[in-house]
Amino acid sequence: MVRVNLRQSTRSIYLGLACVSLTLHLLLALFCLSVLQSACVLPTSSSSSVPRIDPVSHAASSSSSSSAASNKQANSRQHSDRHKPSVGGTFENEGNDSFSEDLERARKLIGVGKVSPAERGRSKLQELFKHPLYNLPRPKLQEDDWLLRLKTDAEAEDIEKEEKANRDSATSDSDWQSASEEEGYDKVTWTRDEETHPPWLRFHLGISRWELYDRKDLNLAQLTHYLATQRILGAVQKKGGTQLKLLVSFPNYGQALLKPMRQSRDAETDVNLFYFSDFERHNAEIAAFHLDRVLGFNRIPPVVGRLINVTTEIRDVTTDERLSRTFFTSPAGNVCFYGQCEYYCSAEHPVCGRPHALEVSLATMLPDLSLAPRRSWRSPWRRSYSRTKLAQWEKDAAYCDTVKKTPPYNRGSRLVDLIDMAVLDFLMSNMDRHHYETFEEFGNETFLLHLDHGRAFGRHSQDEPSVLAPLVQCCRIRRSTLLRLRLLSRPDFRLSDVMRESLAQDPLTAVAPLLAEPHLSALDRRLATVLAAVQTCQDGNEDVVYNDLDEPDDQQLGENP
Repeated sequence: MVRVNLRQSTRSIYLGLACVSLTLHLLLALFCLSVLQSACVLPTSSSSSVPRIDPVSHAASSSSSSSAASNKQANSRQHSDRHKPSVGGTFENEGNDSFSEDLERARKLIGVGKVSPAERGRSKLQELFKHPLYNLPRPKLQEDDWLLRLKTDAEAEDIEKEEKANRDSATSDSDWQSASEEEGYDKVTWTRDEETHPPWLRFHLGISRWELYDRKDLNLAQLTHYLATQRILGAVQKKGGTQLKLLVSFPNYGQALLKPMRQSRDAETDVNLFYFSDFERHNAEIAAFHLDRVLGFNRIPPVVGRLINVTTEIRDVTTDERLSRTFFTSPAGNVCFYGQCEYYCSAEHPVCGRPHALEVSLATMLPDLSLAPRRSWRSPWRRSYSRTKLAQWEKDAAYCDTVKKTPPYNRGSRLVDLIDMAVLDFLMSNMDRHHYETFEEFGNETFLLHLDHGRAFGRHSQDEPSVLAPLVQCCRIRRSTLLRLRLLSRPDFRLSDVMRESLAQDPLTAVAPLLAEPHLSALDRRLATVLAAVQTCQDGNEDVVYNDLDEPDDQQLGENP
């Protein structure tokens, strides 16, 4: 009996020791696994840790406290937005885990405080925007230099009386409904106080005779954050144009122009395609906005990248029957659509999510044409858009002599404005500039709107010299533009470097850099070509530089002639 009890006790001890040993082995395995996972995770690059566009950081250092407060508010908004499934896209049953991780990284990027220059080294972009050439004195704006203005108290009172009379005359069974009560939209509480206005309205009210926006305006950061995070209420196909684009609506009555991703970042345009047959690229729209800003033009409406859910943020909210009936699920299980347009709107050329996630560009809409009419001008250097014919400027080397005698190019700054646009187009290899627009309110004394750049950045391995025809044929360039181009050719302000840093502020950088490195290198190469063309003009002509600056000496602007 004693022997039996001893045997049972021994078994119990062995069993207990086995359990302890197994537990220790499991703990050791879990510890090793966690260490290995930490070691295998690649550190986030500095380019992908830079958040949304934040012009506050480009202002003087005295504004750092307000920037920190703005970032703190953005962080709180971003934290609350995570609990709203429709903001920034919802990807339930996501089949691609890596893309879901990209989405989360993009969400974290939106609205998060910027990495300080001390943590990531010297910021060429910040130094560039502190340079005197980017802080030139401006003439004081007069009443008629603003595109839109708030009504006076007397005007507002008259309108209120008229609206009250209309309300009183409405019958009780009328189907009239206040815009503030429309389903899904925010209740309108706007007053004359600027703080009550949504970012898109402040952007509209900030448009002046000389530029589309002020780079130092704190609203620019709020506007891009708003585009990247606001819940999408509706999406319809926009009329006009040759390729697919959508008009999306937000709860505070804002709208944006959406262009979807059609090809990968590193894909080049087929050399056998004509310029008018090329795909429109969402990342080209984003990069064009940043390049225009880096050049100091400020003539492209703000554009931001965003990851959206094709199902919940387009298909489920669209009221456009033409668009909705083009949705289908691909053999790979991806949700796709193609809409209706002139080029690439077919089941053979669909726009597809992965399986729901889709990269898009969102461009800020300009004021409605009923409030701010725009005039469309045919570019004198418009291409023939023919496979066999050449335009007149391609056959006549002295073509500019005729243009210089033709209004509105025979006076003022319109010709050098057009050459500014040609320089921008050449740098990003945009051959699709057939028209440009201006605000009618300002007549001919105003800037040119730089719109529609989806076909830019198509080919990095080849340049298109014909895009520079206005500069080469007219041998004329604005002085401020020339000095900035020279500045961007210097190693401490290299164009490719400041563009890389600027683009890193866009939320889609969390997925992949918006421009592949060969495209950034092409910017430096093309900039050298522009400066060489100006030098050739100066060697053979006297009156090349149009002086738009008060300072007589280039050295006073921190630049050598």
